[in-house]
Amino acid sequence: MIDLPSHLGESPRRILITGGAGFIGGALVRRLLRYSNSIVFNLDKCSYASDLTGIKEVLADLGSEADKRYQLLRVDLVDAEATKECVRKADPDLVMHLAAESHVDRSIDAPNVFLESNVIGSFNLLQAVRLHWEALSKDRKASFRFHHISTDEVFGSLGNAGRFNESSPYDPRSPYSATKAASDHLVSAWHHTYGLPVVLTNCSNNYGPWQFPEKLIPVVILKAVEGELIPLYGDGANVRDWLHVEDHVDALILAATKGELGSTYCIGGFGERTNKQVVESICRFLDERLSLKNSCFSLITKVPDRPGHDKRYAIDPKRIITELGWKPCFEFEAGLAKTVDWYLANIDWCTYIRNKANYFGERIGLT
Repeated sequence: MIDLPSHLGESPRRILITGGAGFIGGALVRRLLRYSNSIVFNLDKCSYASDLTGIKEVLADLGSEADKRYQLLRVDLVDAEATKECVRKADPDLVMHLAAESHVDRSIDAPNVFLESNVIGSFNLLQAVRLHWEALSKDRKASFRFHHISTDEVFGSLGNAGRFNESSPYDPRSPYSATKAASDHLVSAWHHTYGLPVVLTNCSNNYGPWQFPEKLIPVVILKAVEGELIPLYGDGANVRDWLHVEDHVDALILAATKGELGSTYCIGGFGERTNKQVVESICRFLDERLSLKNSCFSLITKVPDRPGHDKRYAIDPKRIITELGWKPCFEFEAGLAKTVDWYLANIDWCTYIRNKANYFGERIGLT
């Protein structure tokens, strides 16, 4: 874990985080509240996958200090006027933009939702932030930053060799990745056209505690615990580069505070695995921890592949390692084991969040 005070400064700094009720945004909010003096504004529309349980635990630990250092702004970025008012209220020195619809399968079923949230929402935020930045005092304007957090999926699909880096051409293949690519380009354009001081990051697949159980790792864990069939798309040979969410938070803070303005940093966890390998690792850990009548391996079932399923993602994080001194701390198997343990210890939360979202692991994204 990086030393937050040395990067954010000892005095309180006003930070606006969009999507702070999501998986990655929530991890970032919790880190800032626990290990910095920053005042955190969490702008989130609080959709089906949003949850504040982990943040509330930290706020309870902070006691009376919490009211001075944290505020939830329940707003949808699609609402331009409300977004502008939130930026005015937060009066930020740093904006970290994570708010996005992010599940590829859902983007196949409802691409319009992704267009509105990821493109129109990002545009509205950029416009509001630009007006805020232009009105700042000279000193605050000079230190202000806008950090846009994106995905490796904007680069498309890799073959068996090579890894994505900051020079990789954009080639999105799903409605999700296409809308994220559009938002990347908007941020870059606002930098070059208006001078807005921006940094961009593109990360690989995140995993860890508090992830909404529609993504692969929590889905497999919960299906196995409940004795349901574990779906494996196609032949299971699709490759992803897995990055623990806490390692990602380290990288985000470094990029936001120390990154070169106008630049992009690719963040990967050196955790390349096929989907089949990930599922089998989870089953092995569960078999070791649970007294089940049958092995979890017997539940693995091949299902029709996702439409347009990218074959392989992998990231070369050389730039952020050499320029900013970042490195991942979690080796994948060890991080996955801890993640399995967390979900087993928090089944009640999983039940709560699935009931709240009215989602119980059913297949989506087939059309």
